[in-house]
Amino acid sequence: MSVVGVEPSGSHILSRDLLLRIASSVVLIAVAAAATWAGGILAAVVVAAVAGAVHLEWSGITEGASRPALPFTAAVVVALLVFGFGLPGFAFAVAAGALAAAALAGPRPWRPLGVLYAAALGFSLLALRAAPEHGLAAIALVVGVVAATDIGAFVAGRAIGGPKLWPRVSPKKTWSGAIGGLLAGVAAGLAFAAAFGLAPAPGLVVVAVVLSVVSQLGDLFESQVKRRFGAKDSGRLVPGHGGMMDRVDGLVFASLAAVVIGIGHGGLDNPAQGLMVW
Repeated sequence: MSVVGVEPSGSHILSRDLLLRIASSVVLIAVAAAATWAGGILAAVVVAAVAGAVHLEWSGITEGASRPALPFTAAVVVALLVFGFGLPGFAFAVAAGALAAAALAGPRPWRPLGVLYAAALGFSLLALRAAPEHGLAAIALVVGVVAATDIGAFVAGRAIGGPKLWPRVSPKKTWSGAIGGLLAGVAAGLAFAAAFGLAPAPGLVVVAVVLSVVSQLGDLFESQVKRRFGAKDSGRLVPGHGGMMDRVDGLVFASLAAVVIGIGHGGLDNPAQGLMVW
């Protein structure tokens, strides 16, 4: 506890913020790991809950209140649960209907974009996990890269500092943080791949690099949205991170990129294998 009227030192602030951030990450990763290990409907329930929270926070930022967008939040959650029950065609139809209705109802483009943002996160993660081969490994790789990138960027940015990455969008982010996050993300990605018996092939290194960079772009995108609407955090759900959106902003972009890479390399039937085996 600091003395009243005395500013705590930067190292104390760094330690407290970093420990809280790491603790939140560990808890979220543990929940995600248990759900993804089980797969099926349990994974769908957890992913649907996260996507629903993300959509509520998005609506709160872009519309000033979450309540008007609740039907669209419910539609996203239902679509993901339906996917978890093994009915992908029906699930995509529900999501497409919600997206069309949001585009008609407005406000445009923020309401349909919010549906797309939350649904992209949920469907990407569930599509990877549901793949017949390497589904668990693919989820571990994506989540591991994103979490390590986030922590690595936080540590390097605070410890090294230096030139700002994009001050107009996110004044606190630095080039040193971006590079530190990239190195940490690639190292974590290769470590997770090795844990599942996959050799660090050049293609897998490139995948880890792409996912780390894309996750940082996702962070910047969310920062831009919050800045556009004058919001500091998306919420208060996750200690050390703000809202759920603040925690998974990089995961939205990285999971979608992972599915695109997986489908492009391995085909629609097994995106996880296309992502992991090179």
